[in-house]
Amino acid sequence: MRDRVFELLQRHGWNATSFQVLEPGFSYFFDGDACVAYVETRDAWVAAGAPIAAEGDIARATTRFCEAARAAGKSACFFGTESRFASTTQLPQLCIGEQPVWNPQGWDAVLKGSRSLREQLRRARAKGVGIREVSAGELAEGTPLRAQIDALVARWLASRRMAPMGFLVGVELFGHAQARRYIVAEKDGELLALLAAVPVFARQGWLIEDLLRDPRAPNGTAELLVDAAMRAFATAGSGYVTLGLAPLAGEVHGLLRTARSWGAVLYDFDGVRAFKARLRPDRWDSIYLAYPSGSPVRAMLAVLSAFAGGGLVRFGLQTVLRGPPVVVRLLAALLIPWTIALALVEPSRWFPGREVQAGWIAFDVVLCVALFSLSRTWRTWLAWALAGAITLDATLTLLEALSFNAPRVHSMPAALVVVTAVLAPLAASAVLWGALSARLRA
Repeated sequence: MRDRVFELLQRHGWNATSFQVLEPGFSYFFDGDACVAYVETRDAWVAAGAPIAAEGDIARATTRFCEAARAAGKSACFFGTESRFASTTQLPQLCIGEQPVWNPQGWDAVLKGSRSLREQLRRARAKGVGIREVSAGELAEGTPLRAQIDALVARWLASRRMAPMGFLVGVELFGHAQARRYIVAEKDGELLALLAAVPVFARQGWLIEDLLRDPRAPNGTAELLVDAAMRAFATAGSGYVTLGLAPLAGEVHGLLRTARSWGAVLYDFDGVRAFKARLRPDRWDSIYLAYPSGSPVRAMLAVLSAFAGGGLVRFGLQTVLRGPPVVVRLLAALLIPWTIALALVEPSRWFPGREVQAGWIAFDVVLCVALFSLSRTWRTWLAWALAGAITLDATLTLLEALSFNAPRVHSMPAALVVVTAVLAPLAASAVLWGALSARLRA
């Protein structure tokens, strides 16, 4: 089936993300010489961009896809569409961000006009970073370079604040490798970064799909990869290159601007847009979420489910267990009312003695301060110390609850207090151990 999709892409793949529909996880709806790639969630069929079709067939394929979704008891929406789809179908749409676009034939002029970009390239070269394009054969499974790339991907994923996502943002580097282009950055034989680009066939262009950089790579390494890619694309005669969506960038709806602010602790929206802007794109194209019926909020929830692999709750828990700064800060904030409550309760009812009460209060005050400090600046030694201390806290609390509190519990509210006292440090220790595990993998 993917061979049929690939053949259609070679003729009609116009959307910047069109090649990505060959990656695992997609289902395909065919309507004659047109195809819609989609992910099924509990309530919706979420299409990846516009139908893969001749421009004159897009409206019909869109209508047929929506009808098929309704027949299956699902709503339909199209994520990542561009201006051509909007003008062809007239569906309601919501701007979800912008993507930068370059004509690589003008890349020398970009460099000439940006002293800061030239300086970044100079820094990387001065640190001994070398750039080379590699063939698909060099990346075959079992080759030394493939092993280095697999390790780089694992470190990069572990360094992310959110759990790994799917749909159009999963790291899938090697499917249809012969059609892709790969450029690596190395120093003394060690892989530092990788750029992988996929074709946008109908525009004779390229999407730089993945730009993975080891945290130890010198400043300017990513820019050096982009520079090499632009030159290679220009030599090949391409006139269109994009780095893909900068989510929630540009003139988005007020609700999405709020989401951008609140979500900054998990995803650096402003940083992603700023990096792409430093490369001086020729223009920014608006990217949309189109939804034939229902509310845009419902469509956004369907898209989030697609990115999360269908389970928003599970994805949220996996992200929490990675211990991003906002979660560590939340743990510290929750300790404040808890510590105040410990200081106000009658010691004889809840503690074996006043000295035990005072010890727990002092411990929680120190813990609260340390957690706030860790949320501002990550230090591995402090995270180890806190994870160990909270695990000890959980163990001692459980022992005290079983030996002292349990025989004295005679009401449901009292039982809830004891259960909370036991479960809270267990949950906090799980978050910190998860954060440590993620950092060590990075």
